[in-house]
Amino acid sequence: VQEEKIFAGKVLRLHVCTMEGAEWLEEVPEDTTVEKLKERCLKHCAPGSLEDPKTVTHHKLIHATSEKVLTDTKTVLEENIQDRDVLLLIKKRAPPPLPKMADVSAEEKRKQEQKAPDKDAILKATANLPSRSVDRTVAHHNMRDFQTELRKILVSLIEVAQKLLALNPDAVELFKKANAMLDEDEEDRVDEIALRQLTEMGFPESRAVKALRLNHMSVTQAMEWLIEHADDPTVDAPLPGQAPAEATAEAGASSAEATAGPSSEEGGEEAKDELTEIFKKIRRKREFRPDPRAVIALMEMGFDEKEVVDALRVNNNQQNAACEWLLGDRKPSPEDLDKGIDTNSPLFQAILENPVVQLGLTNPKTLLAFEDMLENPLNSTQWMNDPETGPVMLQISRIFQTLNRT
Repeated sequence: VQEEKIFAGKVLRLHVCTMEGAEWLEEVPEDTTVEKLKERCLKHCAPGSLEDPKTVTHHKLIHATSEKVLTDTKTVLEENIQDRDVLLLIKKRAPPPLPKMADVSAEEKRKQEQKAPDKDAILKATANLPSRSVDRTVAHHNMRDFQTELRKILVSLIEVAQKLLALNPDAVELFKKANAMLDEDEEDRVDEIALRQLTEMGFPESRAVKALRLNHMSVTQAMEWLIEHADDPTVDAPLPGQAPAEATAEAGASSAEATAGPSSEEGGEEAKDELTEIFKKIRRKREFRPDPRAVIALMEMGFDEKEVVDALRVNNNQQNAACEWLLGDRKPSPEDLDKGIDTNSPLFQAILENPVVQLGLTNPKTLLAFEDMLENPLNSTQWMNDPETGPVMLQISRIFQTLNRT
């Protein structure tokens, strides 16, 4: 037995692949260098290529699992290659040729031509232009002006839309359908399954409803609230900003009677009256609903319930902003929210003369969108993205921005 065979290291069977799709097994001792292994691989896949001494250095072996490039001077054992590992033989990419001096000069010249001007160059080029204030606070103020004016515009557009829609012979039926859609999306609706779970535990239904509304319909949190306030004398008091259930039921019954619809014998006046009642009912459903938790938190600071509700309405139910409003100058006032824009102003006339707006005002959905945005400004994005109401809102915004610049 030869001595080198007795002391030879462990033989590994390695699976070698090339980018061209060739595959084979190489059996090598674990003390074989990566360079020798590359030579054996090149002899197998590219016979005669070793005549060029640069062939070996122009190729590299990669361990497929770890994606590591193997070092030529290290052994298979040192590179921690195991039996049946997969190696990839790849030809190294040729380094990019060095650019010629002429090309370098042309590239530098192009960069200089495309280089942005510095501050001195800008000042020199704009020295003869009239100065304008670009204060960011002014831009922010203009944005707030738009929000304030938009509300006034919506108030006045609602009046125009109601008059136009009243002339539509199908308006009553259209708004009955819209009213039904609002009924399906009523925010005061209580989760019946959650309510049943609480009442089966022995809690009174009225308390369970209140607890669920306070805790965003979470049964667990509502149950904890009920247990915590079991001995509270005001536990059965209605939530701030909400009428008792009996009053709500009566209001629902009266509104249902108001929207029951005229008989076929009644004339146009009755239809107009019915449409007016539907408008009122829609407005009642879109009325502002203060966040009960925010109301309680602000009232605990010592503020009166009415002024708390006003603060939340002015500040879109944002508790922190409402607190600042209560502690500050209280501008704008709740009364300001119901004021419309001057109907003789150039801005309102330009809006009414826009064909897209004119067409939109004959669509009941536009009126519903205006009503919703008045009391829930955070829903504006939803209506801006709506294919029917979005174009109308876009035109109003563009007209305002155009006239505001002049």
